[in-house]
Amino acid sequence: MLLMKEINYRTSGVCARAIHIVLTDDDVIEDVVFDGGCDGNHRGLACLCRGMKADEVQKRLSGVRCGMRMTSCPDQLAKALSQR
Repeated sequence: MLLMKEINYRTSGVCARAIHIVLTDDDVIEDVVFDGGCDGNHRGLACLCRGMKADEVQKRLSGVRCGMRMTSCPDQLAKALSQR
């Protein structure tokens, strides 16, 4: 039986207010839920991340920007994953 870890991250600089992540004990993303922001984009992002290793998602999404902002929801997800 796999144990699960949860990360609840309060975002900064984006429309979403928070990100909730569930990881397996071997750091595979089980689920990602964003509070607020662009629902369709967040659902798509979550679908793409499910089943991936957290390190790989963090590496791919770190530094992604949203328009003129210095961050984005994908970048905030990478920052949340760095807290594990």
